[in-house]
Amino acid sequence: MHFHRFYGNQLERKKWQHPETILKSIGLEHGSTFVDVGCGDGFFALPAAKLVGPKGRVYCVDISGEAIDLLKKEATKASLENLTLRVGRAEETVFCKACADFVFFGIVLHDFQDTNNVLMNARTMLKSSGRLVDFDWKKEPMPFGPPLRIRLSEKEAVDTIEEAEFQIESTRAIGHYNYLIVARPTT
Repeated sequence: MHFHRFYGNQLERKKWQHPETILKSIGLEHGSTFVDVGCGDGFFALPAAKLVGPKGRVYCVDISGEAIDLLKKEATKASLENLTLRVGRAEETVFCKACADFVFFGIVLHDFQDTNNVLMNARTMLKSSGRLVDFDWKKEPMPFGPPLRIRLSEKEAVDTIEEAEFQIESTRAIGHYNYLIVARPTT
């Protein structure tokens, strides 16, 4: 399973990545619309669906049908009905125009074939007040995560996001392994 390759099981991963804490720290709240690009099996999407509640919406896309199937099963078990799931490429996915409060990339920005196109799709989906969030791996040796050669350093990610006409609002370390970038579309 591609989407588990770097992380081990979900309980183990939650020891060093706390999805609820991360999502709350970006301002995700009841009634928000959240787009999870490269959602995998829902590590962030499921907590997001709980946080936004029945009046909120969570849109999820992943290239892995297997991951989407697992996410669907977990959402059903948790009685979450506020998710829209799609198997597909981020380069070809726009769920809506100017509807999203957040477009979220959870440790996937390095995976896209056309990162600029993916970021343009994010701009299309974001409200003018919306935020793009990139939660990613530090470009340092560590016991897991993708190969160092494909990771984006925080500076490389900031440069890539800025080139796509976003203004960086904040960057910060999250634990030992990750960083978080929050940006807004420029007008």
